[in-house]
Amino acid sequence: MSFTIRPIAPADDATMAAIIRSVMPEFGAGGAGFAIHDPEVAAMSANYQAPRHRYFVVERAGRIEGGGGIAPLAGDPGEVCELRKMYFLPSLRGLGAGAALMRECLEFARAAGFRQCYLETLTGMDRAQALYERNGFRRIPGALGHTGHFGCDRFYLLDL
Repeated sequence: MSFTIRPIAPADDATMAAIIRSVMPEFGAGGAGFAIHDPEVAAMSANYQAPRHRYFVVERAGRIEGGGGIAPLAGDPGEVCELRKMYFLPSLRGLGAGAALMRECLEFARAAGFRQCYLETLTGMDRAQALYERNGFRRIPGALGHTGHFGCDRFYLLDL
């Protein structure tokens, strides 16, 4: 199946918020300390308009089925970005969309001048962690920055 990746538009906000709010609890990430509660979830397009921010959606057969983005890591002086809110509906998983979206995000991060890319995840998101490792991310022992996502327990970093 083919899919397209494009920057998020305001008309996509409700769909992407619904995807994030349905996928995160699937992996036990519905409680306090997880990105599902970030205020930006309700208006992703507006929150990724700032310089060095970009959020992409993955569309298949005219339907948004996932997304992911890049933004500066909160609490970092500007060298490190964060791969943020990369979630896919089950119908999109296993089709190569994760690898394609990862390439798009990392190309943007490099073009935006970041030196490293950080991400947080959770035990049990094994397929996602395998994707990160295949793309050169290395596991690090603890959190970086000030994301507020204290529920996450796996941390990765990539030199860009």
